Amino acid sequence: MPETPNPLKPLLTPPAWELLSSLPEYDDATSAQLNNALRKDGWAPETVAAVLTQSRLRRAAQRKFGDFAARMLFTAEGLQQSTRLPVAARHAQRFRRAGITKVADLGCGLGGDAMAMASAGLQVVAVEADETTAAAATINLRPFPEAQVVHGTAEDFAAEQGFGGDGPALSSDGTAEPHPEWGLWLDPARRDERSRIWDPEQFSPPLSFVTALAESGVPMGVKLGPGIPHSMIPPGCEAEWVSIDGDLVEVVLWFNALARRDEHQNLIRRTATVLHSEEPAPGETDSSGHEGTTDPLRVTVSELSSSTDFGAGAQVDPAGPLGLSGTLYEPDPAVIRAGLVAELCESLGGTMLDEHIAYFTVPTGAPMTPLARRYRVLEVMDFQVKTLKRWAQESQISSLEIKKRGVDVVPEALRKQLLPKKNKGPKRHAVLVITRLAQQRLCAVVEPLD
Repeated sequence: MPETPNPLKPLLTPPAWELLSSLPEYDDATSAQLNNALRKDGWAPETVAAVLTQSRLRRAAQRKFGDFAARMLFTAEGLQQSTRLPVAARHAQRFRRAGITKVADLGCGLGGDAMAMASAGLQVVAVEADETTAAAATINLRPFPEAQVVHGTAEDFAAEQGFGGDGPALSSDGTAEPHPEWGLWLDPARRDERSRIWDPEQFSPPLSFVTALAESGVPMGVKLGPGIPHSMIPPGCEAEWVSIDGDLVEVVLWFNALARRDEHQNLIRRTATVLHSEEPAPGETDSSGHEGTTDPLRVTVSELSSSTDFGAGAQVDPAGPLGLSGTLYEPDPAVIRAGLVAELCESLGGTMLDEHIAYFTVPTGAPMTPLARRYRVLEVMDFQVKTLKRWAQESQISSLEIKKRGVDVVPEALRKQLLPKKNKGPKRHAVLVITRLAQQRLCAVVEPLD
C-alpha cells in the first residue's frame, strides 16, 4: 500500500518556510495569479501548492488564534477541530486553579490547548497519534519550552506512564514520581476520512477509555462535541457547555479535582459558559492588527451552573394563551444545551412559553443578560401562510429573519413564500419568531433589543 504523502513536507525546508513567511495575506481573487508567478520564479508545483494552502489556512485561523496564526502550521481537518485560544485559556485556568502544574494533553491536535497551557506556565506533554498533525504541533509549540510533543496514541502513552493504573506516574524527566502533580486533557478525534463520528465508542480514544481513566481519580478534562446526548454524560463529572459569540463550540467533562462544587459542596453537574469577543476602543487595534473589529483573543465571560442533574432542575409554570407578550428572551445555545433555560428564566422573573421550548418572556423590566438575546414583541398573529404573506406585503418587508422553536417549519422555504420577488417600495427588514404556545402555532413580529 503506497505511503500517504505528508502535505506539510514541502514546507519543512528553510527556503520554503521563508517563502511562506514572505507572502502577503491570502486573497482568493489573486491566488491564481500568485500561483503562476511563483512557478515562473522556479518554485516546484508541490511547494507552491503547499505554501498557498498554508497561507489560506492561516487567514482562516485568525478567528481562532489571532496573530499567532501567522506563525503556525495547519491542516484543514486540524483547524476545524482545534480549540479557539480564549476557550483554551479557560481550560488552562481550570488546571491552574486546581493546583495542577503539569498536564498530559492526550490527542493534542495542532497544539492549541497545549499552547494555552504552556502560556499559563504549565508543563505540557502533548501526545498526537497522527504523524502529520504531530509535526504541525511540534512547529506550533516551538516558542514554548514548557511543552514537548510525543508522537503516539493516548492509550499507549497512558499505559506506559501508569495513568489510570498501578504503574508509575509521569515526571518531567520520565522517571517515576511519588507525588504526581499531573492532570490529563483529552480531545478525542471525532472524525474519520469520510465524515463525523457520532458513536462515542468509535472516538479515538473511545469514551469508555476516558471514563476508565477518570475512575482512577486523576484530575481530567475531556473535550467533546456539544451535541452529545445528556444520557451519555457520565455521573460524577461537571459538564460545561461553552459558546463564543453565539457559536456553541464544545462540551467539556471535568472529573475529580477539576470538577467544581457549589457553596454547599454539592458537585456542579452542568454549566453554561458564554464568551463574547470584546471590541477594541476607538483607534485601538485587535490582536491581529485590525482596527475597529472584535478581538478574537479578548473575551468577556458569563456563567450559569446547577448542581441538579439533567432534567431535575428548576420548574417554571408555562405561559397561558396570552403569554407571548412583553420581552421575548432567546437563551444562548450553551444555556439551552446545558438544560438551564428554566433556571435562567426563574432568575430573571420570566415565564416559560412551554417546558419544551427554549423561549421565555419577561412582562416588565426586561433586564439585560449576556446569557440570552432580548426581543420586544411588537405583534402576534396565528401561523397561517396567507396571513403572513398579507402582513409582509402591507408592511413592505423586503428582508426577513425567521426564528423558530417547537414547530416544523423550514425558514428558507417560508421566506420565499412570504417575500415578493421584486420589491419596488422602501426596504424594510423584520424579524419573525414562530413558536408554539398552548398547542397553538403563533408568529410574533419582534424587534431586537441587544
